[in-house]
Amino acid sequence: MHNMIKYAKWLIWLSGVFLCSVSAAQQLPLYSQYMMNGFLLNPALAGSDVYTSVNITAREQWVGFTNAPRTHAISAQTRLLRKSYISRSTTVRRKIRRPTRSGRVGIGGYIFSDQNGITNRTGAQFTYAYHIPMDESQLSFGLALSAYQFKINDEDIVLYQDVDPLLDGSDKVLFIPDASFGVMLTSQDYFAGFSVTELFQASLKFGQNNYESYRLHRHYYLMGGYTFDISREFSIQPTVLVKTTTQNIHQIQVDFNTRVYYRDDYWAGLSWRTRDAMVIMAGVKFSQYYIGYAFDYTLSNIRKYSFGSHEFMLAAKFGDNARRYRWIQRY
Repeated sequence: MHNMIKYAKWLIWLSGVFLCSVSAAQQLPLYSQYMMNGFLLNPALAGSDVYTSVNITAREQWVGFTNAPRTHAISAQTRLLRKSYISRSTTVRRKIRRPTRSGRVGIGGYIFSDQNGITNRTGAQFTYAYHIPMDESQLSFGLALSAYQFKINDEDIVLYQDVDPLLDGSDKVLFIPDASFGVMLTSQDYFAGFSVTELFQASLKFGQNNYESYRLHRHYYLMGGYTFDISREFSIQPTVLVKTTTQNIHQIQVDFNTRVYYRDDYWAGLSWRTRDAMVIMAGVKFSQYYIGYAFDYTLSNIRKYSFGSHEFMLAAKFGDNARRYRWIQRY
């Protein structure tokens, strides 16, 4: 009980410190169900729960709004588990027994397509994570490398003059490399992590001109959560996600989320994204398969032209319960 109160106070303090205002622009996609696949925001989560997971996420934002953001992603991650020792002969009389894997490495990757207005990003990311076992928790570090195609759909552009120095004679398709880094502390009851994406902050170079104002800004994510057991069948999990960018470092956006679980097979929750949206979410688990849905009710003036946002998530986790929390059971 003492630990539960301590982490609850920590979450409340953390939320109050970072609650300021909403980011002015959206360069990267939003995820209302980020807690179901935090790997998309923090590479340190690759293989952290020791399951082999495959996730499909589809988000249609501001339905009914012309050229509204649309995101689709397919991700997979796993843990390279410890295997039994094998014998390797160095001489006829001598054999050395060595483990095939340390059990601390996680890998993952995903492919994505993100449409936002007249721009479209399509690419892939590969992630390497290293997990350090502690007494009753696990400290994880992750590094991800990505490459994607950045495309301008000039057919949807309305020009106010016949000659445009940015578009005329320039490439409409760019190929951009980038990287992300993350750290995460997890246990059976709580998690807390920090990650940075768009580390390279690439400038978008069209033709022979390098327009510094057209730049991908570094994004920062801070997340945390704690699971409280109400009874043998019910539990509640409050979480918080804090986001900002180098472009508007003083402008913060916060997601406050609370989900209630029934036997870990059903869940429902509410979320508030500061000055942006209220979110209703629900999900169900069938064996190793998970289905989740979230509806965002927009709080800004966009709601006059939109029917809200919809997000679907389908996941499959392979590996029995004995594989979980391996830092407690086998290290």
